[in-house]
Amino acid sequence: MSNLMSTVDQRTQLVGENRLELLMFKLGTRHTFALNVFKVREVITVPSMNRMPGSHGFIEGIINSRGKSIPVIDLRAAISISHNSENYTPENVIITEYNRSVQGFLIGQIMKIVNTSWSSIQPPPKSAGKNNYLTAITQHKEQDKTELVEIIDVEKVLSEIVDYDTSISEEVLDQDIALHLSGQKILVVDDSSTARWQIRETLSQLGVEIVEKSNGLSALRYLQSLADEGKNINNEFLMMFTDAEMPEMDGYSLTAEVRNDKRMSNFYIALNTSLSGSFNEAMVEKVGCNRFISKFQPDLLVEVLQERMRQVLSEQ
Repeated sequence: MSNLMSTVDQRTQLVGENRLELLMFKLGTRHTFALNVFKVREVITVPSMNRMPGSHGFIEGIINSRGKSIPVIDLRAAISISHNSENYTPENVIITEYNRSVQGFLIGQIMKIVNTSWSSIQPPPKSAGKNNYLTAITQHKEQDKTELVEIIDVEKVLSEIVDYDTSISEEVLDQDIALHLSGQKILVVDDSSTARWQIRETLSQLGVEIVEKSNGLSALRYLQSLADEGKNINNEFLMMFTDAEMPEMDGYSLTAEVRNDKRMSNFYIALNTSLSGSFNEAMVEKVGCNRFISKFQPDLLVEVLQERMRQVLSEQ
């Protein structure tokens, strides 16, 4: 598995092509779950762990990996699968990086890595309810068997363990610009309801109206419908924050589609993603995003919004 996880350069080539690789695994049930490989640093067999008194109940312990102390989260417990349902012995730990933090997830059997397209990734059914821990689903076919693969909303899992602060630092806020922000509309595109909540809770403090879309394709169709009605997108919205990874259409492809439509080609777009690494800066330049920011940084969200507002005021 370590050899599979070492192909970073190959995986990077998938980004921006509306493609991804999924690491499929089990949690002791018949269901197959998955995470985006690009957020996975490595997979290791379950090591010895040190219990940390007073830690969250989902944290199984702390391990030392490459000289760093990393919390290990019992993923089965975190997504509310009962330990009593079946005999289950954890086999592996997936070391991941989300929102500039590194953590491990305790899992069962590793299945495989599959290369697929974001267009084949679908939102979870509405009947699953708003409290489910899935960000998307897909199907994987092998020989004559097709199985449902459930992609876990890691941001939701982490939000129930880590207390995200949505307060805005006083030194960041420009009071003169803030007066102009009240009543402005921005478009927020993210498949994670937790991520959308974080942005909404932060920017609504400035009187900003938030319009939310859960994936790139629905956002594109929405913007196109406004343009078809003869509306100027820049008059409708101050800007758009979009995630990179989303079902049906990723944020890179969404940005490229917007840039290729003359009716909204100059729409201000900030890529807001849990992915990290210098490749993002290159992708921003390739597809034409105005800014790249990593989740979740309330002050940086405000700085980008204020920067855009200053730009608009200077052009009037």
